[in-house]
Amino acid sequence: MNFPKDFMIGAATAAHQVEGNNMHSDYWAQEQLPHTSFAEPSGIACDHYNRYEEDIRLLADAGLNAYRFSVEWARIEPEEGKFDENEIEHYRKVIACCRENGVEPIVTLMHFTSPVWLIRKGGWEAESTVEDFRRYAAYVAEKLGSELKYVCTINEANMGLQLAAIAKRFRLMAEQAAKSAKSAEGSVQVGMNFEKMMENMKYAAMENAEIFGTPQPQVFVSSRTPEGDALVLRAHRAAKEAVKALYPEIKVGITLSLHDLQALPGGEKFAEDAWEEEFRHYLPYIQDDDFLGVQNYTRTQYGPQGQLPAPEGAELTQMDYEFYPEALEHVIRKVREDFKGDLIVTENGVAVSDDSRRVEFIRRALRGVENCISDGIPVKGYCYWSLMDNFEWQKGFSMTFGLIAVDRATQKRTPKESLAFLGSQRK
Repeated sequence: MNFPKDFMIGAATAAHQVEGNNMHSDYWAQEQLPHTSFAEPSGIACDHYNRYEEDIRLLADAGLNAYRFSVEWARIEPEEGKFDENEIEHYRKVIACCRENGVEPIVTLMHFTSPVWLIRKGGWEAESTVEDFRRYAAYVAEKLGSELKYVCTINEANMGLQLAAIAKRFRLMAEQAAKSAKSAEGSVQVGMNFEKMMENMKYAAMENAEIFGTPQPQVFVSSRTPEGDALVLRAHRAAKEAVKALYPEIKVGITLSLHDLQALPGGEKFAEDAWEEEFRHYLPYIQDDDFLGVQNYTRTQYGPQGQLPAPEGAELTQMDYEFYPEALEHVIRKVREDFKGDLIVTENGVAVSDDSRRVEFIRRALRGVENCISDGIPVKGYCYWSLMDNFEWQKGFSMTFGLIAVDRATQKRTPKESLAFLGSQRK
């Protein structure tokens, strides 16, 4: 394909999903609960914390030139106000490894997981979180900013509202028929076990109260109130200001989970309202950002009664998404109508066991990106999700998104054909 010379083609990970042993985080705590909603604990995950050099070399050797990864807040600040110099030094080494291999590091400050102490204070509905996140961002910028060009503050800032909507819809569907559970899970772009969550709710409340001091901890992927939604965006702006105060040349943005919202006849109002909630109402908080991280996996269709399931006979992924790589181009074009800054595709991928389908997904998705660039839309990079098969949150290790297979018993890495294919698109 014909991309600009400086176009970034890379892959993405999140610290908790690949590093292993992130023991001070809210997710780790939830995974250990007797009535957890997690299919399995993250444990050592992909041991990326120790094997990052090998993983970055595999990425670079395949021809990729960008790596989006997150630094783990709960490692860096395991206790409120107490920063761990050894952990920030670890991430300095990861960044240096990227540079040594000709790879541009794109760092995310918060990818879903938070320190347990933050959640005990009220988490992502507490006013104090804005200042806590600002302080953390300032520390990371002070220590690592001289090595960075791109920083994403918060991953999928809109996920809480999406989960609130899907949880409400799931409850309605579950009342109608238990078999509806899988289609509900297949309409949100993160690994969730809603059915198990509903079953465990009573027990989980007591166990959460023991760990977090509240039966309903406000973790980042809790169903969010409108006030909490605004708070997340204020935390983003506070972090951006903190980074820019130290390194004004760093490009700072946020990432959003965006569906290709398609209206069938009679569904226009549903699709319009969904886009308003999913994207447009964030514009006052993000319109001056240096870039927006676009994250897309599939489409959602609406009819006269609202959201529709995947079309009859559609190819579904392991996540029960519709296999629909054309969604990315549609979302980029839709975002461009309102957001005039640079765009980076910070996540786009597919969970399938047949890697030839992953190659086809990437081929079609990148063709859409190429079309957008040809039309003058400033798309600066594409990061496939994910670099390796990893811990897909509540769904555990069963979802295979990766360009690299990881043997759960030995941690042996086996690059897939899709890794070589993605790298070849730069040449």
